[in-house]
Amino acid sequence: MKKFPLLVTLLLFTSFCFGQQLIKRLDGTTITTNELTQKVDTLMARAKVIGLEISVFNNKKLIYLKAFGKSNIKTGKPLEITTNMYGASLSKAIFAVLVMKLVEEKIISLDKPLQEYLPKPIYEYPHKVWHEDFTALKDDPRYKKITARMCLSHTTGFPNWRWFEPDEKLRIKYEPGTRYSYSGEGLTYLQVVLEKITGKSLEDLAQEKIFKPLQMSNSSYKWQPFFETDFANGHDKDGKIYEKDKDNAPRGAGTLETTIEDYSKFIEAVLNKKILKSSSYREIFSPQIRIKSKNQFGPGATVDGDFNEDIQLSYGLGWGLIKTPYGKAAFKEGAGSGFHHYGIIFPDKGTAMVIMSNSEHAEGIFKYLLEYGIGDKFTPWKWDQYIPYDQK
Repeated sequence: MKKFPLLVTLLLFTSFCFGQQLIKRLDGTTITTNELTQKVDTLMARAKVIGLEISVFNNKKLIYLKAFGKSNIKTGKPLEITTNMYGASLSKAIFAVLVMKLVEEKIISLDKPLQEYLPKPIYEYPHKVWHEDFTALKDDPRYKKITARMCLSHTTGFPNWRWFEPDEKLRIKYEPGTRYSYSGEGLTYLQVVLEKITGKSLEDLAQEKIFKPLQMSNSSYKWQPFFETDFANGHDKDGKIYEKDKDNAPRGAGTLETTIEDYSKFIEAVLNKKILKSSSYREIFSPQIRIKSKNQFGPGATVDGDFNEDIQLSYGLGWGLIKTPYGKAAFKEGAGSGFHHYGIIFPDKGTAMVIMSNSEHAEGIFKYLLEYGIGDKFTPWKWDQYIPYDQK
């Protein structure tokens, strides 16, 4: 009988410790997982965020993974860590690792002009979908200079997407290799060349090289029928629901369908240098070009200055890079159709945070979540225009 109270005490203590697992922030301070949960709940309520998911990593291991809110405000269905989420430009981070895997296998080189891999000009190939149409490049020989490195570092000179151009035609706006200008078109050009070189689709390559090895069974660059059972809808700033887009042709720049659970497997693999050799990760996280622009998008994208000199903002291969007192950090954003995502890793510390949301209000709490959750005060939130909800 004397042992019973001790057993109960031990069980209660174990339960308490599990529920109160510590998260170590970059500066060495700690918070409990329950404190982070309470902070997320508070910020979501204040900023009117409908659904949000977070994962946190310490010492290269996942220590926090949680979903909050709703996947669809009308149905009231809860958002789960296994709920399908449109990944938007988080697609690019995975695509970069895929490309580097093909570089390791000597299928492609980072610095050989992509046109040189093809027996005829890229614009002469027939196309089944719009992103395979390069006929507009026929009269601009500068496209022959474009390499895989330029595509992954957003220095091709292409616009983000051709449909933002007045005539919706693809064109080179800057001399290839000279300026950072975010471009989904650049990665798509690289994808199309890779598909021609390998004779395999992007989806087949991603499944073979990334998704299956990492057991990311709920990830794909195209809509899959089994996603129908549990998927999130994006919501605009008025809470209106975006219709789910299910007919996109696979693009490494932006059609990823995934879950926070699956994407966290990818981040953990990157932190632990799986899939690729250490030398390949060094290449990915090596600055390719310094970024001088005031903002990533909009009018500020063409305004240059020393806005982010303190963090030496630059771009690597598929990821943005910054310099911090805790070593370099690599980040990737994603946005579209009511979804807003952000992930950042500090490789030297083994610390990372991923935020995924199906609400356009989410970007208004990114700064606070990063600062509170892992002590990240270095993310270039002004450049990304993640203006806090209480500063708008």
